[in-house]
Amino acid sequence: MPDPLMYNQDAFVVLEPNQTEQFLMPEELLEKLKQILAQRQDDLPRDLQKYTSVEAQAQYLLETSCELDVGPGQYLQWYAVRLEK
Repeated sequence: MPDPLMYNQDAFVVLEPNQTEQFLMPEELLEKLKQILAQRQDDLPRDLQKYTSVEAQAQYLLETSCELDVGPGQYLQWYAVRLEK
């Protein structure tokens, strides 16, 4: 059984084409995903089509994925990280 600590994250490293990596808090990444998804409601990946709200779609992506194809040659990738104190 996996250690629950493995699923704790303090932040996410976010990668986009032609941009430097960003560190975002979970709430910030959720907002970024919601903004992107709000503009793509007519072109959603199949697994997101079952969710009726942008909030639920973004939350599902945050919990189950690490990449979103946002167009030809464009993507958004995110990886959970724990920040040492």
